[in-house]
Amino acid sequence: MSVLLVGISHRSAPVSVLEKAAVSEADRPKLLDALLRSAHVSEAMLVSTCNRIEIYAVVDAFHGALAEVTELFADHSEMDVQTLTPHLYVRYSEAAVEHLFTVASGLDSMVVGEQQILGQIRSAYAASDAQQVAGTAIHELAQKALRVGKRVHTETGIDSAGASVVSVALERAAQILTGERELSGLQGRRAVVLGAGAMGGLSVANLIRAGIGELLVVNRTAEHAARLAETAAEAGVPSRALGMDELANAMKDADVVVTCTGAVGAVVTLADVHLALAARTVDGPMVFCDLGLPRDVDAAVLGLPSVVVLDMEALQKDPGAGAAQADAEAAAAIVADEVLAYLNLQRAAEVTPTVTALRQRAAEVVQAELLRLESKLPQLGESERSEVERTVRRVVDKLLHAPTVRVKQLAAAPGGGSYAEALRELFELRPGVTSAVATSTENVEQEETLQ
Repeated sequence: MSVLLVGISHRSAPVSVLEKAAVSEADRPKLLDALLRSAHVSEAMLVSTCNRIEIYAVVDAFHGALAEVTELFADHSEMDVQTLTPHLYVRYSEAAVEHLFTVASGLDSMVVGEQQILGQIRSAYAASDAQQVAGTAIHELAQKALRVGKRVHTETGIDSAGASVVSVALERAAQILTGERELSGLQGRRAVVLGAGAMGGLSVANLIRAGIGELLVVNRTAEHAARLAETAAEAGVPSRALGMDELANAMKDADVVVTCTGAVGAVVTLADVHLALAARTVDGPMVFCDLGLPRDVDAAVLGLPSVVVLDMEALQKDPGAGAAQADAEAAAAIVADEVLAYLNLQRAAEVTPTVTALRQRAAEVVQAELLRLESKLPQLGESERSEVERTVRRVVDKLLHAPTVRVKQLAAAPGGGSYAEALRELFELRPGVTSAVATSTENVEQEETLQ
């Protein structure tokens, strides 16, 4: 079984295509269930962020699984396969592992080095685990990716470019309002955050750090908005929570409006903005930071005077999205080391069932020969019989020790699976025996994980 990755991101597709491919939290369970019902997929994880959608699947056949996953992607996006395929990227086996570790490290993010992706990978794994579509392979891969990401952020300065897309968007907003690209340019100003999910929480945190003067949180679920507003109030920022029906009124005197709802279709309409502008009592532009995918702000709003819209497409081109070259290279070196270590462990683990089956076969032969000896020499006393048994078992253990240790070492190298195959052939180990041992080993690992 190998890992197949099929994905689409800001690097491979324009925002218009990403919008169609976007996966909401309501869509995720249906897609995971459809993946698991595919003929060639046994485990799956779906990473969905504001600028990437990636499916990681444990598969038994590359071409069959690729066709199934691509078709599922196309159906969800309401695009035909031929139109969608040029925007997809595919990684398999070792390349899929390397890609996930790179993503977890922030090296593939729109803002290189951002840490929010770690939480998104953690959530993706938790969703698969809760739905029972993540087995041993996805568990080990996701947990290792999270550890790699943490190591990169601990040992390099890659996150110095900015904490997330949010910080870059707010810095751009401050630059438009004051001419200076500093979060401090938002000090004392008014802001609206539309959306109270993870991105909304990050937006509120950044606005608090910027010294925002007044904050309104708008959300469909009143209690979620109230919770975020309360967080800001506890930090000393005058804040209120409002419902969606009050959106136009909330925006009328806002300097910055951050939208991050995850809704399908525009949430901020042209009519909403017209109403807000008509009631406006302050000078200066209204800057929208549209972090939604699909877009939260109606495209028609872009043509209005005194309004600036910073969407994901604009942020992709922002120079602040880069990290220092030395830090990026250091992070890439860590990823390369971790990929090699992970693959070596996986290869070594693959030979374990064969080694276990060999020892089990040897134990059966020893037991059969001891029974045969007992029937031929019934006069042997208990002490003599025990000594013979210990001697025979020691001989077998010593004979098996060197080849079993060596085959594990050799299996860790590229192409090492051939050594396990040779062992099975030389000792006539039946495929059914090793597969049964592998299943037993996986069950034990799963139990240990749950404990």
